[in-house]
Order: sequence, then C-alpha cells, then structure tokens
Amino acid sequence: MRERYVARIDTGTWQPTLDVQRDTIAPTAAAALHDLLDGEGTPPAPGDPLPPLWHWLAFHPRAAQRDLGRDGHPGTGTFLPPTEGRRRMAAGGTVTLHAPLPVGATVRRESLVTAAEEKQGRSGNLLFVTVEHRIFVENSPHDVPSVVEHQNIVYRTPEPSPPGGGDGDAGDETWPWMAELATEPTALFRFSALTYNAHRIHYDLPYTTTVEGYPGLVVQGPFQAIGLAELCRRFAPGRTVASFTFRAQRPAFGDNPLRLAGRPADDAVELAAIDHTGSVTLRATATFAPT
Repeated sequence: MRERYVARIDTGTWQPTLDVQRDTIAPTAAAALHDLLDGEGTPPAPGDPLPPLWHWLAFHPRAAQRDLGRDGHPGTGTFLPPTEGRRRMAAGGTVTLHAPLPVGATVRRESLVTAAEEKQGRSGNLLFVTVEHRIFVENSPHDVPSVVEHQNIVYRTPEPSPPGGGDGDAGDETWPWMAELATEPTALFRFSALTYNAHRIHYDLPYTTTVEGYPGLVVQGPFQAIGLAELCRRFAPGRTVASFTFRAQRPAFGDNPLRLAGRPADDAVELAAIDHTGSVTLRATATFAPT
C-alpha cells in the first residue's frame, strides 16, 4: 500500500497519479558514466550489479521539446503539481538499496508525489515536493522493489539566485577519505546528457548568469551525490551500501574541482562535497549492510 498523499497547497483540480515506466539499465550508459568518473578498471558489464545511485541513468524525463519551459525543465501540472513558473532545485533525498539492479536488466519504476508543502524561506516563497520512486526488476521471482527513493525537490519564486548560505567552512574537519570530482563544463554537460537533464544552469552560462543570477555553471546535486557514493566503492570495496541520504547545502559552481570527503564510523560514513573556498556544498550519509 502506497503512502497516502496529503495535499498542503491549493492545487486546484490537480491530483497525484501513479506514474509507471519501464526501462533498461543500458550497459553503454554505465560505461559512459564510468568514463566520466575516470573510473579504474573496466566498467560494469551486463549482469554486474549497478553501483549505488547509478539507477539515475535510467528513466529519463519524457517531454516533447515544445513542452519544455524556459529553464529547460518539462512543464508541471500533470505528474508534478503546478508550480506557477517557479525555479526548480534538487534539494536532496534518500535512496534505500534492498537488492542490486543488474546491468542490462529490464526494470520498472512506480512513482508518486507523496507530499507538497508551501514554506517561506530567505529567498521567498518555496514549494517543497516529495516524490517516491520504487524500482523493480521485471520478471523477478518476488515482485518487491530493489530500490526505494524519496526525492526532494524545491520550487522557489523566480528571483535572482543568491550565491548560497551553506553550513560554513569544512576546512578544519578531519576526513580520512579524500578524492576529487572534475566539474569543468564538459563534465557537467556529459552528466546532464547521461541523465537527460535539460536544466540550462548546468551548461548555458549566459542563461545561468543573466536569468537565474548564479555566478557560474551549477554542479548537479546528483552528480555530487554519485561522486560521494563512489568514495564508498573506492575506500570500502568489501562493503555494500544499504542506504544513502543526501542534502544540498549551497550551490556548487564548476570553476574548480570539488573535494569529496568521507569519515567512516562503524557501519556508516559521513560524506561531504567541499568547494575551493572550503564550504560544504552537499552532505550525505551512507550506511552499510551488515557484514
């Protein structure tokens, strides 16, 4: 039984509907992301378990070109609630990994908006939307979800974007795990292409600076999250990630590489993406399955 949706905004005639899509975990997409991340060794092959968060390679957003808004996102008011021209930001989410998704498998995703709430923030009126995704492997003996994701999206009034508040300097923190994530324009473009994300703040610099008011191209939150999840594969190769929770702290811009940092403790890892000023742009926590 799916969670009951409780409307907290005046959505007129809009009502949440269950969206069901089928797709394939394409080996070519997995190989392309492996290359983008400068992965070591060979990319995941058909039948191999998909690395944590790589399910974002599947289930591309679908919309005719004429139905895209000025920002590049599909219009709202059908699956997502009407947003009245507000600007979209990925706020974070939680991914629970019950079983691996095999590369090359046919998968089914059931999606439902489970909450929408208006709040007043520093930058104006905000609409917080939660979407639950459940991903199943088709023709599995047990029709239970392999992955459950709760995606948090924020829509804000179209005012010039502030540079971000963040949660302060992380320079004095100790991080045993460290790596870098390349964020030059080609990297941002390739990640947007792999995930079919047409939001112009990731590749269109004139639009980003003159319309949305950012000082530079914005690094995708999911790109940062995948980079942090890769730390677990690199530094704890014998462990299996059971859940991954992340939250954006401030915008990250693609002028300099991001530092990816991790601090393990027992069966969990505290993770952070840190920009060249020492500010945390995204925080995450990964928990491991019992050994």
